[in-house]
Amino acid sequence: MTVKITEDMKFSPAFDYIDNGVEHGVLSPFETKEVILKKGQQIADGFKPLSGDIKMLKDVPVKLRDGVTIYTDIYMPTTDDKFPTLIAWSPYGKSAGTAPRYKNLFNMLGMGNQWNSGLTKFEAPDPDYWVAHGYAVCNPDMRGIAHSEGNTTMIGSQEAEDGYDLIEWLASQSWSNGKTALTGTSYLTFSQWYIAAEMPPHLTCINPTEGLSDGYRDLAFIGGIPDKNFIERLAVNHVSATGAKREDWIKEMDAYPLADAPIWQDKVADPSKIKMPAFVVASYSSTLHTMGTFRAWRELGSKDKWLRIHDRQEWPYYYDKDNIEELRRFFDHYLLGKDNDWLETLKVRYSLIDFEGHDKTDIPAESFPPAGSENKRYYFNGKTRALQAEPETADVPVKYQAGGLPGRASFMKTFDKDTQFVGYPKAKLYMEVDGYDDMDIFVWVQKLDKMGNVLSEFVIPNHGAAMQDFSQEGASALRYKGSWGRLRASMRHLDSKTSTEDIPAYSFDRVEKLKKGEIVSLDVVLSPVGLSYKAGETLRIVVSSKDELGAVMPGTPGCTPDNQGVHILHTGGQYASYLQMPLMTTPIIKQ
Repeated sequence: MTVKITEDMKFSPAFDYIDNGVEHGVLSPFETKEVILKKGQQIADGFKPLSGDIKMLKDVPVKLRDGVTIYTDIYMPTTDDKFPTLIAWSPYGKSAGTAPRYKNLFNMLGMGNQWNSGLTKFEAPDPDYWVAHGYAVCNPDMRGIAHSEGNTTMIGSQEAEDGYDLIEWLASQSWSNGKTALTGTSYLTFSQWYIAAEMPPHLTCINPTEGLSDGYRDLAFIGGIPDKNFIERLAVNHVSATGAKREDWIKEMDAYPLADAPIWQDKVADPSKIKMPAFVVASYSSTLHTMGTFRAWRELGSKDKWLRIHDRQEWPYYYDKDNIEELRRFFDHYLLGKDNDWLETLKVRYSLIDFEGHDKTDIPAESFPPAGSENKRYYFNGKTRALQAEPETADVPVKYQAGGLPGRASFMKTFDKDTQFVGYPKAKLYMEVDGYDDMDIFVWVQKLDKMGNVLSEFVIPNHGAAMQDFSQEGASALRYKGSWGRLRASMRHLDSKTSTEDIPAYSFDRVEKLKKGEIVSLDVVLSPVGLSYKAGETLRIVVSSKDELGAVMPGTPGCTPDNQGVHILHTGGQYASYLQMPLMTTPIIKQ
């Protein structure tokens, strides 16, 4: 490997690659060849027939700068023209579009599989659609995956250099028009921030569609609280047919618990280095991706950049027919040189969620937060549990037993007129703990209807009984329940370089345990919102000792808090805790 940081990495054996033509898709058996997939061919049962002929270059070897060879599948038109290439960089198998695990996932979400050809790498563009419109699609197996050589690393400078090398190799091929783009959701967005920051000469534009941008802050230690369960779920994708090793984040979390360790610094994206055009897609609802996507958008160095904030989960959004057509306008302009109307696209479009079936989407703005958004503080009243405009003069502590019942404290405000919030909320909490030396604090901003019912909305098509079960206290990425944040009290130190009055940011480079009787100030960053309340509806903020939203996806446990004793929340005087919300001072009119 060429990147020095790999010397600090911890490795474990990769999982075995089962090359039986089923486990990793019907096209997974290894063979370097060229094949023509014919119009009307069905790759596997349940998938739509191909809309046209496709030339497939299968298991093409690509040598990286350190001599390691990776393998990729490339799909392109059968004509002799030259094509731009869309690249889907991730550890998810290049041939796994028909793998049972992905078929089952999309069936569970209510999407089914008829929306794609079966050539679609997980979270990547469907080659059938893009080839029909004059593009090539490259699905690589990155270093250490399947038959690709080397050991697998997970995000950072090694992937960035490897992605750079692949881009430049693609641009040099005889069938290439010399232009490439990165696209895809989740991990395929995560990797874009790193590869694009290397500024490969032939990377023309990028389309990050919801993906975290800091391995420590967005995945391993959200709010400074370790969460190994979802990382273990991701690790099973690191499969090898060559006996490769995989970077083991669980071992690294134990070995390097603070964010200033070089291993974690290598996993902090620097979007300010990205200068090519970018069409960024975000939502408020992803408990895995929202924070990182908005952070990357704020830091993005591109002069030509667009932000669209939608109201669905990323997969239904990315594969929606109308959204694909819009993305093609972006790519057609930059990759095919078409003089279309893309440059007239609004720079920012955002959504306003109401949890009652009347979301407003594609609201135009020049920035996010939009003009007219101003911070409004709602102070906690410890006696009445109300949220109010002014702080109480006397401190009234509110106590709850950590991990007990109810294990939380909440405060509410019922609005006397229609009220809308768009932007970045935060919570300022003055707290202490009796009987322990630390606290894991979970904050949740809810909407209650006029009858006092807590509202939420599914962001996937499936609203069935089983999905209700999974998402009531979990599967938080599939059911939006409101703005959220978490923070370990001993990790509360703010980063003076990046923290602002609106958006707290933490250094996570020190552990400051609490002393008996010590009251500490906790600035809890909350996920961005576009949230509307009608007159008579209620905002409730919950401060809890447990993650009440639950884990990101079904079947995976959430994080385990380190909580004991009694949490004490102070609410007045010099300890006036409050919720800060981005209040719209002028009504939003749907365009």
